[in-house]
Amino acid sequence: MTAAQSDTTLEDRLGALQCHFTWDLDHSRSDLFRIRDMLQDIGTDEGNKWLGHIYNLQGYVHFQLGSIEEARSFFSRAAEAFRQMRGADEGPWLVVTYGNQAWLHHRQGEQAESLACLSKVDGLMTEHPSQEELHPEICAEKAWTLMKFSTEKRLLAADYFQRAIRMQPDMVEWQTSHVLGLVNMSKHSEGVEADIMEKLRQATEQDPENLYLAVIYLHQLAKKGQIDKCRARELATKVLMNPASSYGGLKPLLRFYKAFTSIDEALALAEDALKKHPEERYLKRCVGLSCKWKIWSEKCPDPSMIKKGICVHEELISLYPDSCFKKKIDLASIYSKSERTLAKCEEIFQQLLADDLDPPERQVLFNHYAKHLFFIRRQPKRSIEYHMKVAEIPNESFYQKDSIKALEKIRYRKDNRRVDEFLVRLKMHQK
Repeated sequence: MTAAQSDTTLEDRLGALQCHFTWDLDHSRSDLFRIRDMLQDIGTDEGNKWLGHIYNLQGYVHFQLGSIEEARSFFSRAAEAFRQMRGADEGPWLVVTYGNQAWLHHRQGEQAESLACLSKVDGLMTEHPSQEELHPEICAEKAWTLMKFSTEKRLLAADYFQRAIRMQPDMVEWQTSHVLGLVNMSKHSEGVEADIMEKLRQATEQDPENLYLAVIYLHQLAKKGQIDKCRARELATKVLMNPASSYGGLKPLLRFYKAFTSIDEALALAEDALKKHPEERYLKRCVGLSCKWKIWSEKCPDPSMIKKGICVHEELISLYPDSCFKKKIDLASIYSKSERTLAKCEEIFQQLLADDLDPPERQVLFNHYAKHLFFIRRQPKRSIEYHMKVAEIPNESFYQKDSIKALEKIRYRKDNRRVDEFLVRLKMHQK
């Protein structure tokens, strides 16, 4: 066999693997930074049953960002986490990790090591055959990974979770993550459908120690009119006792307080959590979110709250330097609440408008800037222009729908011919 034929065979074998490098994880560089920081905020508590999956995705993200040695380290940590969690040195749960390592070695020109990893995958697949096309462990990891990407990928994730659960129904964490994914896809609605609600109820019975799940169920019940403030405070006490983690349930609990109790109580809870873990940046993020709600909820916010919101958001931008895009927009919005800092608000918006942003980020920015121009700067014509920019970007999103909705209101309320013609053209183009 010639060297060229050998390379082709190796490429074919790598392409047939089930791992992060073959799952078509479409992403921009800003997506990678966001996912990297999100994974760091989950934490590495030893009881986390997704620790191997977290490390695997961290390894892939670091590789795509060019941090090769960090990627190696994370893949090795993933393998060790799976071994500890499953209580065995080898098993089908290592197929994805070995696949990732095979790809890393190949990309780095380490072909002998790549072939060794491929042999490990072959051995595992022979020793642990699956009746289905994919082993349930692979389906579950693929599902968990896809959930961290786009809406389209989340729909696919739900399908993979269903396949994994059908083959191995005793894995409680798979069922929990599946139902949380279904709820997440309905988060902009007035509550989930009855069938998802029933799955959520069943999941809380099967996974009673999962505080994040318990808070989500509490919130969904409240949306249906069953508001239980006593249960919320009971869960708050438990959340504060646990290690700080974005999987701990604090943020959804803050959203419950905001909607059904008070923003002041939400802010107090976030600050209590930060007092217990003063160095945790995720908890500072929760305080920042609560401050933002407080400021935006009042027509004339207290100057001390504006000052606090500014300080927290400036710190958050320094703590998340590579994924602080939305935090910069939040900071600009807080600056806009005071005449003395209005110039700083405009400065941030102009800096962001000059940046080379991805289409989804441009939609977010243009939508917020359109509202800023209308409500703060009193420039309705320029506001319309930016809502149009959002609508024209070929990316279906919440912000696109919101801008089109704003244009529809202008079209009918003000008999605006220009807007009417634009919306007609847009509809024809979308067909």
